[in-house]
Amino acid sequence: MKTRIAALTSLALLAGIGLAGCAGPSVLNPQGPIAAANRTILLNSLAIMLVIVIPTIIGILIFAWWYRASNTKARHQPNFVYSGRIELIVWSIPLLVILFLGGVIWVGSHELDPFRQLPGDEKPIEVQVVSLDWKWLFIYPDQGVASVNELVIPAGKPVHFSLSSATVMNSFFVPQLGSMIAVMNGMVTQLNLKADQPGTYYGQSTQFSGDGFSDMHFNVRAVLDGDFEAWINKVKGAGEPLNKSSYSALAQPSQAVSPKAFGTVDQGLFQDIVKQPSPPVSTSAKNTPSAAMRDVSGHQGTGHPSGDHGASTGTGGL
Repeated sequence: MKTRIAALTSLALLAGIGLAGCAGPSVLNPQGPIAAANRTILLNSLAIMLVIVIPTIIGILIFAWWYRASNTKARHQPNFVYSGRIELIVWSIPLLVILFLGGVIWVGSHELDPFRQLPGDEKPIEVQVVSLDWKWLFIYPDQGVASVNELVIPAGKPVHFSLSSATVMNSFFVPQLGSMIAVMNGMVTQLNLKADQPGTYYGQSTQFSGDGFSDMHFNVRAVLDGDFEAWINKVKGAGEPLNKSSYSALAQPSQAVSPKAFGTVDQGLFQDIVKQPSPPVSTSAKNTPSAAMRDVSGHQGTGHPSGDHGASTGTGGL
């Protein structure tokens, strides 16, 4: 009796741990169409794989119970060699699982292509994203403002991201809104997301990039249209300018950077950042400055594609 109670308690704890992942900043709690599609792919893949896992576990338990030492009805068959039925089951089920998983991945990869615009005729909000040591820079080219470690977007409207890195390779991920995508120096990749409703969502870097990696996260504030316009006007009225000089200071390696905003942005700054040469390998952020702090005005690329159709290194919808 005590053994059964302990087993049930363990199962309840495991179920609680699993359900805890359904709340908070999790892919299991989507707040946008891309994240919802990602969750569907995850759950479909899990269900398909359980077709093998569950019968296997049940079979092991049945075999262990049936062939226990005290069961005199169990027959020992030392001369058993081959069964066509068993071979058919053993090979056909895994084959079907692979085919179904391949179909899910094929369809999902095309439907959730990060370059693919979201359905609808509404013009998306343009945001240019730059990965720095160790912070995120968000530039709004149409509004002429920028922010650090805080992304403000209108809820219910599509957002088109152009992403690059001024330093090492990094990954951009907002679990509740959509796909993780990698960003690289000298290249521009794209991502299309949307928040279904107002709220604050957790964004993060998912690729180790040095000393300040653990603090390289940001908040995404999805707000109503009027609040978005009010935020833009507030930033324009109070924020400092983001020019080549202030960008060079911003790009110095720093950790746990508080959110800040810039009221104006030099035209073409994002393109100048993309054209920077690849930074040298840094062994210590304390005594080796990042290459991103160089004056972007005098540097040209070193052969990396840098247009809006640069090579994508993202993971797409998977």
